[in-house]
Amino acid sequence: MTPTPSELGVPELRPFQVRGATSADALQLHALLSANCWKHRVRSVGWLAELVANSQRAAIAVLPEQQVIGFLRGITDELSNGYLSMLVVAEAHRGRDIGTALVQHVTSGTPGVTWVLQAGRPGAEAFLASLGFVDAPLAMQLPRVQSVI
Repeated sequence: MTPTPSELGVPELRPFQVRGATSADALQLHALLSANCWKHRVRSVGWLAELVANSQRAAIAVLPEQQVIGFLRGITDELSNGYLSMLVVAEAHRGRDIGTALVQHVTSGTPGVTWVLQAGRPGAEAFLASLGFVDAPLAMQLPRVQSVI
């Protein structure tokens, strides 16, 4: 008898769906972000709910039972400039085009917008280049005031 993928320790490739995120998703989003190197940036579930509500575009990837496995938010004027933030895919689900689907969902319908994403995680540059992003070496930022979380 041939062993199943789960018996071999290979995660089952389950279908996922991308949909708009709402503040009602904040509890699962908090768990996803906290488990994937963003714990220092998500102050509380309430703070995250407000962050999602204040983002013009936010998307999540969910499994059929609505478990959140990916997240991306975008801030844009819908005409010229857009900023992507917090692109996260649960580690067990990476390599399945979930990040690609999230980027496509958030940036869709905005052909005149230049989207920017500050990416410093390993593999991010190659991933973004595969989606058509190009290196933009001249960027300035005004860092946030550090606060006690």
